[in-house]
Amino acid sequence: MGPVNPEEPRSVRVFLRRLVLGVLLVGVLVVGGTGVRVWQVARIDDRESADVVLVLGAAQYAGRPSQILEARLRHAKNLYDEGVAPYIVTTGGNKPGDTYTEASAGVRWLTENGVPENRIIPVGEGNDTLGSLRAAAEKIRERGWSSAVIVSDPWHSLRARTMASDVGLDAWTSPTHSGPIVQTRETQVRYIVRETAALLYYRATRAPVDSTTDVGADK
Repeated sequence: MGPVNPEEPRSVRVFLRRLVLGVLLVGVLVVGGTGVRVWQVARIDDRESADVVLVLGAAQYAGRPSQILEARLRHAKNLYDEGVAPYIVTTGGNKPGDTYTEASAGVRWLTENGVPENRIIPVGEGNDTLGSLRAAAEKIRERGWSSAVIVSDPWHSLRARTMASDVGLDAWTSPTHSGPIVQTRETQVRYIVRETAALLYYRATRAPVDSTTDVGADK
């Protein structure tokens, strides 16, 4: 048995240290880069003409939209009034015991505010962003259409656009800039962090985050 080289354990330790630091650096760059993209896309308001304006659902109470959902619906109506698209698609299912879906609450608000009912397509299936987009994409394709302007909150835009593309839609985003999610800097930071984590999870698994974090008032 030959003599032990005292440099070998040190070389292994140096290699392992560098490997760990490299992995940490890559992780920081991936997370940081994704966060920057969430912030960048949140600032994009693309009003190019499309087949439909697609409103992602949020909480409703006995058929009345929450403040978050109402802000999205109001923005969708403005896009419709501007001629961005001839139809509005409302999305979102319901929780056990609810009479209304988020989609039907959206129809109710839009018709009360002057949008003709025959210009609204409710899609009341789906209890998370991906499920809602899958159901909406199916309805849109059934009519021979393919393009959608997605309305949600700014920080949700990149994840929604990514998922919409994955389910076969030619989609871009026009986020609402009103409502409780965009009122304070602390809220904005919290949602950017949350959406960064949710998007990384989706890219890794091709699944939405679980129902405790992807549905409800700020879906």
